[in-house]
Amino acid sequence: MPAPRNKLKAALKAGKLQTGLWLSLANSYSAELLGDAGFSWLLIDGEHSPNDLQTIMQQLQVLRFSESSVLVRPPIGETWIIKQLLDAGAQSLLIPMVETREQAEVLAKAVRYPPHGTRGVGAGGARASRFSYIADYTATADAEILLMVQVESMKAVEAIDEIATVDGVDCVFIGPADLSADMGFLGNPYAPEVTAVIEGAIKRILKHGKAVGIYMANPELAKHFINLGATFIAIGNDAGLLTQGSKQLRAIYE
Repeated sequence: MPAPRNKLKAALKAGKLQTGLWLSLANSYSAELLGDAGFSWLLIDGEHSPNDLQTIMQQLQVLRFSESSVLVRPPIGETWIIKQLLDAGAQSLLIPMVETREQAEVLAKAVRYPPHGTRGVGAGGARASRFSYIADYTATADAEILLMVQVESMKAVEAIDEIATVDGVDCVFIGPADLSADMGFLGNPYAPEVTAVIEGAIKRILKHGKAVGIYMANPELAKHFINLGATFIAIGNDAGLLTQGSKQLRAIYE
């Protein structure tokens, strides 16, 4: 039996639009609820949310049978944590703050087994191989891992051609919040100057045949970037939905 098919990786390779939601509440109950909401994908965030390996694994467990694909974003792109997340069952990773080709190359190796990578061979007793019930896991896992790298600074944008050409990087994801801050527009990711940089970045990424992702909660700008070729679109987060819904409900009775 081979490793489970990564339908998100296949969809992005085919150029199909995939819209989804950040999971930042660090809670398996709310994750399970959103697993039935019909999003193309859900991302368990470990960078800006109070998640650790245990809470991430719990959410992977409750989302196992969700129709939504599941990704994990670790707090940092270190080999040790990537190894743990993969063995815990994550097949798709979004790595924050990637600024150079060298970083991207290290990450691409970290998600692959030798001889093509540096991932430690220990999934036989881990959740990734269903505790060895997937007999061919190590022989087939590499092909089903989806690696996304996140560009969030002008240094990263300047190196985007080098990053996008790294073998093993499947998608380059643009983070407007940090990028806008780096450009001097803290708190204003919709500034025209930021939009212009993103437009240029999208064109350059597509030129190298890689999928383009972006976090864009503004529907009009999201549609604009989709029209330019972005296919992996984060349209919000669970905490935001709860906040928005709470305000709307309270306003009815004010």
